[in-house]
Amino acid sequence: MQYPNRRTVNVAMGLLLAGLGSAQPAAARGVVEDIGSYPSRPITMVVGYTPGGATDIIARLVATKLSQAWGKPVIVENKAGAGSNIATEQVVRADPDGYTLLVETIANATNMSVYKNLNYDTQKDLAPIVQFMSSASVLVVNPDVPARNLKELIALAKARPGKLDYASSGVGGSPHLAGEMFKSRAGIDIVHIPYKGATPALTDVLSGHVTMGFMTSLGVLAYMQSGKLRPIAVASPKRLSELPDVPTMAEAGLPDFHVLSWNGLAAPANTPRPIIDKLNKEVNRILNMPDVKKQLQALGADPVGGTPAEFANYVNAETKKWAAVVKTAGFSLD
Repeated sequence: MQYPNRRTVNVAMGLLLAGLGSAQPAAARGVVEDIGSYPSRPITMVVGYTPGGATDIIARLVATKLSQAWGKPVIVENKAGAGSNIATEQVVRADPDGYTLLVETIANATNMSVYKNLNYDTQKDLAPIVQFMSSASVLVVNPDVPARNLKELIALAKARPGKLDYASSGVGGSPHLAGEMFKSRAGIDIVHIPYKGATPALTDVLSGHVTMGFMTSLGVLAYMQSGKLRPIAVASPKRLSELPDVPTMAEAGLPDFHVLSWNGLAAPANTPRPIIDKLNKEVNRILNMPDVKKQLQALGADPVGGTPAEFANYVNAETKKWAAVVKTAGFSLD
């Protein structure tokens, strides 16, 4: 009897393993369906916040348009908690096949330095697809505060160190970090009052229980226009068309002071590039629709769009900027 030599065995084993590999499900090998058939089933768009908020509203607007365009359901799933970390972890652990997507927000940039023990890395574990919008934060005060502009507000804070306070939606969120950046850049001592969400923070500034706060224009435009809040300055590179008389922070005396709430679409890392590109192209088309632009602008948001690379660069720049603020403030969360 002739025994096979080592080379024959190696070749046979190679052929056997190749055959087993081809028998594996496509998703297990990182291979997806032909791009022409995507999507062939429902897509889930995960939002890290409760229903009814600005991020949820915009996600549902885009999801509805995607469903109409592709004839497949795009389901918005709300997974609130831990500063959007629960939602993000769900997505980064999902199959990279284009069927589980994240509505990425500024929290995904700030959380990288705020939380000590994250179970994901925004820059490594997510593939940016396209930015939906940006919305400037506005430094607002209760109308009873005896300061009508930024210079007067800073002077008031310096005259009363530790007596003025600012509200935020919670420790580590962008309104908190904006307040910390304001303290550092203006050289003032104001007290942080954290709340469990934007609504109670807004309520206490409206009532006068808290002096001021950085509020996203998405949520407070009507209050500013009605006089229930006094806008001091807009934390963006340009003035808001809805508030043409309110200066930017730079115009008011603090240059390069930008706090923009933003969101967009991201997928798990290693999602095939053709799927990323197909989603990017379709969402850009949606963001250019006149009715979508009108709805976003009515909320105080500017549609952005652009390429995946542009969104990735923006997220990276935001991550770096807020890391410096957190380091100066000297705090972290577990």
